[in-house]
Amino acid sequence: MGQGQGMLNGIWENNKYGYISSSLRLKAMLSVLRKYDIVRGMNPLKMRLILEALGPTFVKLGQVLSMRPDFLPSEYVYELSKLQTKANPLSFEVIKTVIEKEYAQKWTNIFESIDETALGSASMAQVHSAVLKNGERVVIKVQRPGIYDVMAQDIMLLKRTVSLLQLFSKSRGVIDFMAVLDEMWSITKQEMDFMMEADHLDEFRHLNSDDPNVGCPQVYRRLTTARILVMEYIDGIRIDEIDKLKQAGYNVEQLGRNLGKNYIKQIIKDGYFHADPHSGNIWVRNGKIIWLDLGMMGRLSQQERSALKKAVYALAHNDTFAMKSAILSLGIARGKINHIKLYEDVDTLMMRYNNMRFDELHLGQLSQDIIAVLRQHNLGIIPGLSMFARGIMTIDGIMRITCPKISFVDILKDQMQSDFSKNFNWRDELKKIRQDGYSLMYRSMQLPEQLSDMIKMTMSGQTKVNLDLTGSEEPLKNFDKMINKLIIGIISSALLLGSSIICTTNMTPKFLEIPFLGVLGYLAALILCARLLISIWRHR
Repeated sequence: MGQGQGMLNGIWENNKYGYISSSLRLKAMLSVLRKYDIVRGMNPLKMRLILEALGPTFVKLGQVLSMRPDFLPSEYVYELSKLQTKANPLSFEVIKTVIEKEYAQKWTNIFESIDETALGSASMAQVHSAVLKNGERVVIKVQRPGIYDVMAQDIMLLKRTVSLLQLFSKSRGVIDFMAVLDEMWSITKQEMDFMMEADHLDEFRHLNSDDPNVGCPQVYRRLTTARILVMEYIDGIRIDEIDKLKQAGYNVEQLGRNLGKNYIKQIIKDGYFHADPHSGNIWVRNGKIIWLDLGMMGRLSQQERSALKKAVYALAHNDTFAMKSAILSLGIARGKINHIKLYEDVDTLMMRYNNMRFDELHLGQLSQDIIAVLRQHNLGIIPGLSMFARGIMTIDGIMRITCPKISFVDILKDQMQSDFSKNFNWRDELKKIRQDGYSLMYRSMQLPEQLSDMIKMTMSGQTKVNLDLTGSEEPLKNFDKMINKLIIGIISSALLLGSSIICTTNMTPKFLEIPFLGVLGYLAALILCARLLISIWRHR
């Protein structure tokens, strides 16, 4: 354990509420940065280790950044996705104190017993198994005392630092770090409110109630508060413990197929999916897949889900225009878009997948490629898309372990075909064709009248034409620079000529027998000429 991490853990253990003075916190943070020799540069591994050493606030910041590939290169995003949230467990006395303070009564009035050994200990909460008075076995998730204040203090220090850096930085707006901090704090506050996680569990159970192969822990609402979550105890086997599953008599391949089907349903049909589906959060009990830790859930609107479907269909039919349209639907424009360059980049993307069979497609990699195009064209990325990309890659990896013979993409194709068949209705399609035909005929009948109006307006000089020449920005910028250089040259010539005329007079005051005004003119001309020559040399 390094000096900085040791100082942070020491502060945590010795302080009842975890809150420390800003100066002491800054000292601990600087100690961590010195340990990792940050002045010698940064790389993905070093960044992850530094964030883990700095504590829960920075771990959460790294997790948010790993879901925002529009801010960081892919190698950093990949490394930050490995961030560990494990922490040294708190003593059972601290856990008892938190429980009794939250319930305002002795813990023995509610629980028959609580296992003193933690099932798991993360940066924001700790989990223990327990038994209720009626004999039911449950899991208690207890929030670390003072964690809210610690993280709020770190956010305040980070925002002050960012504000100071923005005062001296000339590259404002390249990364809106304040927006990242606000997003991180919003997500963190949601995760620290266990009532919201209870809502996630109930909503997830409702959406998957018709699937006999999927479930999640039952919430004990009367015992759940903002800082304590009481859930049903899940006595099962992790999805990646293949040998144990086989020994228990499970068909591992069928479990993998059920997992893939359910996750695709969460994305395509529900638009409400588990945002952190690693193997530790997926267990098997009585043949059912049980999803755990629903603190962070991803959401996709109907429009975003349609855009994702459109992207898959466009890839299958090699339709560059449809893929471009889907990519634009998945991005948030931050300025003018060069549509010609975007079309070329999308076409290059399509050529990369052109000779690939559909069953060989990796959806996670496709999502990353789409995100790379969005990033290249300064298009903002919706949070749901980055969560989708991470989730798909994680589930795909789990399925390669549990059922390597079954392709995740094949399941997606079957689900989409099934969805199309269910939603297809001949009567509705014929009605739509009839409506479209009537609309086309009506507009066609209006064309002569519109053409006549346009000719009349042109004859009377009232016609205005707005042209937006895509791709003309760079030539116009170069032309503007050329004009500026020409103006500098003319001014320099005028200064030289004017100064030379002044030097033929007896104007005072003088410097070395030369009129001082003429000297100033020569100096100004010299500076302008030097600047012009340097500019020409740099852009030769």
